[in-house]
Amino acid sequence: MLKVGVPDAVDPDLHRLLPGGISLELIPLRPERMVEVEFWIAPPFTRHAQQQVPFLRGLRVTQATVAGVDALLKLVPPGVLLCDARGVHNISTAEWTLAAILASIKYFPLFGGLQRDGSWSRRLEAQERYYALHPPVKRPYPHILCEELHGQQVLIVGYGAIGRAIEERLQPFGVHFIRVARNARDSAGSRDKVYGVDSLPDLLPSADVVVLIVPFTSETTGMIGTKELALMKHGALLVNAARGPVVNTPALLAALNEGRIRAAIDVTDPEPLPDGHPLWSAPNLLITPHIASSTPMFMVRAMEFAASQIGRYLRGEPLENVVSGEY
Repeated sequence: MLKVGVPDAVDPDLHRLLPGGISLELIPLRPERMVEVEFWIAPPFTRHAQQQVPFLRGLRVTQATVAGVDALLKLVPPGVLLCDARGVHNISTAEWTLAAILASIKYFPLFGGLQRDGSWSRRLEAQERYYALHPPVKRPYPHILCEELHGQQVLIVGYGAIGRAIEERLQPFGVHFIRVARNARDSAGSRDKVYGVDSLPDLLPSADVVVLIVPFTSETTGMIGTKELALMKHGALLVNAARGPVVNTPALLAALNEGRIRAAIDVTDPEPLPDGHPLWSAPNLLITPHIASSTPMFMVRAMEFAASQIGRYLRGEPLENVVSGEY
């Protein structure tokens, strides 16, 4: 009988999602004894995976519960098949991205602060921020207190499953899409063209919103630095829903402090962000603490996918999302 290891912190109600014909082994987040498992559903947090790995025997398959497996690559023993959870976070991350874009262009962080102050007397700061980002030829009447997404050019860097989910949610807003993947893809029409990442320098100047949703690899580390930020349109919005090191932090701070761009980020480098770090007080920056996928459906979808993988394994079928190389 196939022995499947599951973190004991997972809601027991989710065990029902797993197929029959298996022996379920509940693994403490801090094990104290060796556990025999052939198929391991890894915990989502690196520190817990680090604590469990040394106590696993007979391991042949590791199924991640997250899409990014850069940390697990360093932990899983040689010869063990590693599968990522690509697809599990499509909905949650796409929703966070949409919310981050709208919150930024509607100046919600500013108005949230004024609400806490209990006064709208400083509301015209929104207009001054707008003019600082978009220097006007003349100031129109009436006041500009927020912006519109309609008609904007949105550059999606990392046009995979999550990138497509982001596009689907932005589609009703009447935006224009520019798509970038690792390699260019042939397309029947220019509307659906996907550019290669080598075209990024040519595409950045035309984008109003730049969304980063690439995997974290040696190739993507620092892919947005001083040069790339300088190419962005004045007042453009950078949205990082990927990993912190994809963006060079000193370069981002310089661009924000100079008032050239704005940003919304769910990830930082370093992470977690230490007390007193200059990103906390950087202007035109919205930060959340890596929470895009942390919804009530996270582990439900992860366990559903793990269950489908176990079923394939039991039937002798090829597993999905097998990691080859860095991802």
